[in-house]
Amino acid sequence: MQAQPTARPLDRLRTREFWFHYGEMIAAMVVGMMVFYPLLTWVLDRLGRGDLLDAAIPTALVMATSMTLGMSIWMAIRRHSWHFILEMGAAMYLSFVVLFPTYWAGLLSGDGLLIAGHIVMLPAMAAVILRH
Repeated sequence: MQAQPTARPLDRLRTREFWFHYGEMIAAMVVGMMVFYPLLTWVLDRLGRGDLLDAAIPTALVMATSMTLGMSIWMAIRRHSWHFILEMGAAMYLSFVVLFPTYWAGLLSGDGLLIAGHIVMLPAMAAVILRH
């Protein structure tokens, strides 16, 4: 009978690093959403375009922007490369954009688009982190 292989210390370290980094990115996105979404909403109101947020797609794009700003600032503080920051930002926007056709087709409501975009974003971010 063969013994079950155990995780090597380096594998456990990499796993811990992944989850720590992933948690940091999620926390930075939440902070970005809490700080920048109201700020961007305020700016749109001052420009007389607050009505844009009555529609799902502009709301999704403003939401992605607010989360990307928070995450990008944190990644810059942590001295990540601009290439990596741009990849993570692309993952955040694409998580919503790939769902636009389902919204246009009536398969997702506006709220469904926002919820699904946030859900799709989690594995998209993980994929970018794992790629690095």
